[in-house]
Amino acid sequence: MLISSGYPTLARLVAEQVRLAPDHEKFFIKRFEAETPESLVRHEELAGHIAKLIAHDEMAFLGDYGWLCAEQLEEELYFRRHKKYRLSTFDEAYRLVYSNREYMTRYMNGLLMTQLWWKNHFDVIDYYRRVFLATNKPGYSHLEIGPGHGLFIYFAAADRKAGGVTGWDISESSINSTRDALKTLGLAEMPALELQDLFKGPKGVFDSVVFSEVLEHMEDPRAALDVLRTVLAPGGRLFLNMPINSPAPDHLFNLDSPEDLVRFVEDAGFIIENQGLFPATNQTLDMARRKKMTISCAFVARRQ
Repeated sequence: MLISSGYPTLARLVAEQVRLAPDHEKFFIKRFEAETPESLVRHEELAGHIAKLIAHDEMAFLGDYGWLCAEQLEEELYFRRHKKYRLSTFDEAYRLVYSNREYMTRYMNGLLMTQLWWKNHFDVIDYYRRVFLATNKPGYSHLEIGPGHGLFIYFAAADRKAGGVTGWDISESSINSTRDALKTLGLAEMPALELQDLFKGPKGVFDSVVFSEVLEHMEDPRAALDVLRTVLAPGGRLFLNMPINSPAPDHLFNLDSPEDLVRFVEDAGFIIENQGLFPATNQTLDMARRKKMTISCAFVARRQ
């Protein structure tokens, strides 16, 4: 057994994932061998939420994770050969990825599993909960742009300190998927999920804004940061999460180092108050820097 039976949901999901993809066993052994009991408790909690979300077709989600890893490997090889991401425009991403419903279903299924399986993804959501949400002021108004699988907005909506919670997305189908996920997770009160393009007259200001794994999908990321400043209330805080050197089928924007991303965000008028730098699974931060491997950069920032 790779995981102690004291963490039953996590242990079961890991065992099923390895059964479907035996060649990943060494990855999972190394992934979890250094985790502390306290960290494994938090992994078990997240595993419980994910188990609910995938219960209707668990084998498909676990299978799609293996498929996603193969897709990511192809993008990684391209990145290593050419020193850049494969795509550079939204039109390319739409034509090759977003307009392909079957591909997108498998892609989103696999990405949900990475929240648990990839240490950098787990560390980001853990940092978001313990460093960002936990220090928001009582009664804070909260916005997430592109809530996707729903886990980040779920933790905000379940936070007793939160006031109103809102999610914006440009896709009606994505909003419906997020709503279904939140119902599955058993929220007592549903957040407001609204069809809203960030670049088309966003209304309202918020104390707490989340922009997680969105910036790297944009042709003009500076324009997005400019708009984010306008939706932050005075004294409001932004949680910004972007991976660097992280090729994926729909990633467009990259920077070489965390310091480059810090400068990019500060040049857009933000003050970074806290940051977490989380290297790719089973890598050290120093190694990820030297080899230009994935580093998930999570920032807590205020507008200047």
